Amino acid sequence: MPKIVGFTLDGKPCQAVAGTRLLAAAAENGVYIPSLCNYPGIPPKGSCRICTVKINGRLATACTSIVLADMEVQAITPELEEFRASVVEILFAEGNHLCPSCEKSGRCELQALAYRYRMTTPRFSYVFPKRGVEAWHPKILKDHNRCILCKRCIRGIRNESGKTLFAFGRRGDRLVINIDPETSRDVSDELVRQAAEMCPVGAILVKGKGFDEPIGLRRFDRRPIGSDVTQ
Repeated sequence: MPKIVGFTLDGKPCQAVAGTRLLAAAAENGVYIPSLCNYPGIPPKGSCRICTVKINGRLATACTSIVLADMEVQAITPELEEFRASVVEILFAEGNHLCPSCEKSGRCELQALAYRYRMTTPRFSYVFPKRGVEAWHPKILKDHNRCILCKRCIRGIRNESGKTLFAFGRRGDRLVINIDPETSRDVSDELVRQAAEMCPVGAILVKGKGFDEPIGLRRFDRRPIGSDVTQ
């Protein structure tokens, strides 16, 4: 039998299987903690910081933290929610996100979080970076304007040899995620579809394909992000 541990989440007694990541444990107990870099089935990275919580008074990312017995967690507080809203605003300000013309509009997790935090105009100045679109690949289109460097694609999409289809390029504030020409050479249509689905924004698209669903019927058009978790 799996060992069950008890912990406190926003003052509420909760239980989870020992070894469960806090992000998943919170969801199991009806508490939605936002995240953009976390994805089921791939190792957590803690790169977006949106899932930051307080564990026993100290800040930590919920996606990388393991639930321990008698752990006291603060997840949804005014301070933490304000921090998350700021991160979302920064991601919009430092990229070139044109939601009305984006193929992922209505299914974009970043856009959905902006609605959740009622973002209108970011408090930060727009950077308007000069970023390109990688369209050389016969099956994949990579729009660097929308990329938020969550690294889901690098961590979660691999070919039959176990090598990632995507790779880092450049450094520092010029860092980008490119399509690897070698490992993506004979990529299957299904793997391309998975990559586009795994991307939280519209940075990875299936080339030659438009909208799957009409506006108004897409995932976050019907229900706000996190509504499948909260009770």
